[in-house]
Order: sequence, then structure tokens, then C-alpha cells
Amino acid sequence: MSKKGRVLVAMSGGIDSTVTAMMLHEEGYEVVGITMKTWDYASSGGEKKETGCCSLDSINDAREVAVNMGFPHFIIDIREEFGDYVIDNFVDEYLGGRTPNPCVLCNTHIKWSALLKRADAMDCEFIATGHYAKVQELNGRRFVQKAKDSHKDQSYVLWGLSQECLERSRFPLGPYTKPEVRQMAADFGYTDLAKKGESYEICFVPDNDYRAFLDRRVPELADSVAGGNFVDISGEIIGTHRGYPYYTIGQRKGLGQAFGKPMYVTEIKPDSNTVVLGGVDDLIRNGMIVGQTNIMKYDRLPANLEATTQIRYNDPGSLAVLNQNDLGEVQVEFLSNVRGVAPGQSAVFYEGDDVVGGGIIQSSLRS
Repeated sequence: MSKKGRVLVAMSGGIDSTVTAMMLHEEGYEVVGITMKTWDYASSGGEKKETGCCSLDSINDAREVAVNMGFPHFIIDIREEFGDYVIDNFVDEYLGGRTPNPCVLCNTHIKWSALLKRADAMDCEFIATGHYAKVQELNGRRFVQKAKDSHKDQSYVLWGLSQECLERSRFPLGPYTKPEVRQMAADFGYTDLAKKGESYEICFVPDNDYRAFLDRRVPELADSVAGGNFVDISGEIIGTHRGYPYYTIGQRKGLGQAFGKPMYVTEIKPDSNTVVLGGVDDLIRNGMIVGQTNIMKYDRLPANLEATTQIRYNDPGSLAVLNQNDLGEVQVEFLSNVRGVAPGQSAVFYEGDDVVGGGIIQSSLRS
């Protein structure tokens, strides 16, 4: 066995995970590649060609690199587990009037669990992925830290990782920028890989149309929720809509009718099939309740902790005061007003580049 140790590398066939495997191999780790089959898009009835980590081409690309580099590669099928957990949650959240983030759920509950299970079976001490992030340790606690490349940083989607996961996880790309990673691929002799594009879509919704996905997944949905009311902030009915699951907080386009001025979805009420519309300032919130929390950097949040709080991916974040109750929920009080707080989305707390922890937005607060 290598002195560096044996590491199981999640290989999607894309440039980031491939360079991760090559880097660790060159550094002297005993690399084992693994590709997880999470989703078969054809089974959803979609028309777009299967792409990304689930496609046959991507699986073959990962295997080819492993063969060329001389380390073993395995394919595991976790479609049933993925579908039962991630996709059912995705649908249930929209039916509950919330806006889910399936990538966070997949990382926390599916991919890392599957990787650790296989790592143990294959005597691998570590697991590694192509995420742009870092792992740091302080006072016996491990936590995620932002990557060097602010445009590619993926710390936001990793807030749910446990201490056990962090102890065994390696993110080799954290200290590098995307252009540097592309150059490394070219230096390894993979010029085509260095030019490979990226997908920013949800893997099981590659056409990026979640509404059509809901219709395919729940065929009776459209008829069951059709004819709900749009109401204004005062509660006055101002129109009808196609059904509350087809709208998200902050949405302005695609409302299906004109109101004479810009209108935004400010609240979704699934019990009455009502969608509340207002002006842009009606999206302002000064706080929120965050549940299902995972605190990384501390055993428990210090009282009145000031932290930059990010409420969606690519959100620059806003300074807030955090307090955690006995149920583990975090009450967030923004120091300046924030627009578009959406229940179901992840809230991630930062001290500088350090991820303090995160959770799922339960409700927004407005004084």
C-alpha cells in the first residue's frame, strides 16, 4: 500500500473529478476510481439527451482515464436509493410550497454515504471528489472552507457533511482556479478533456424545466392544482394561476398574465393554493428560521454570533446575527434587509472563508 494511503475518488467523467484522480495518483496515493450511476433520465420521459455524470459517455470517459493511469475503476448503481430519497424529496418540497436544493441533499445523504460505504469495503482510508472547496481543522473540529476560485467555490453545497465525512474527505482542487485545472488536464495529455464544457443543471432535470419534470413525475398534478388565485399583499384576488407548485419565491417572469407593473412571487400558500404577488420591496425580509442544521466549526453556535449568511447558491451573502435554540434551529437576524428568502433553500453561515454550518430555511421573518 502507498505511504500516502488508499483513496476512493468519485469520478463523473468530467474535468474536475478526472484531474482530482490524476493529481492524487501523481502524488503517490493508491487511487481507486468509482463512478456512481444516480439517474437514468430516459425513465422520466424527457426528450433531452442524457448528459453529465449519468451518461454512458461520461462513465466511459472516467473508465478510460483509470485504465490509462493504471488504477482500478468501478461503477456502482445507486439509482434506486437516489430516486427514493433525492427525487421524492424534490417533488415533496415543491408540493409543500418550498424550493428545494437537491444537490445539497444528494451530497449529504447519498453520495458521501455511498462513498464511505464503498471506501470501507475496499479498504480506502480516504474519499476524494472534484469539488472546489477545502477542509480545515480547528480545536478538534473540521469544517469546510471556501476554495481559491471564488467563481467555482462549492462550499455552499457541502454544509451538511458530518465530522466523520470531513475527516476522511479530500478536495484537491480547493487551492486551484478553474483555468489552472484545465491547464493541468492539458499537461497530463488530455487536451480534449481540458476543453470539456460543464453542466450547471440538476442531473435529473437536464432540460432545466422543473415544472415539466413535476408533470412527468406526478401526472395528475396539473389538474389537481389548476385555478388557484393570485392575491396581492392585502389579500385581494388579482388573477388565477396554474397551480402553486409551479411558482417560486422571487419569480417575476412566467406568471402567465400581465398586471400593469412588475410583480413578484412573495409567498406561496399550498393549503389554499394561493400565490401572493407584490412589488420588489415586498420581497424584503429581515430574518428567518433555519432548521435541519449541521454546525461544523463549533460544537454549538456561540450566542449572538455574527456571520455572513448565504441564502442561495451564488448569493454574495449578508451579515447576520445567529442564535441557536434548544431544538437546534437557528434564528437569523439580518443586519440589513434581504430580498427573496425562500423556504426549502439552504442557508449557509460563514466566518470569513470558513463554513460555520448551515441548514434548511423553514420560514422568513419580516418586522
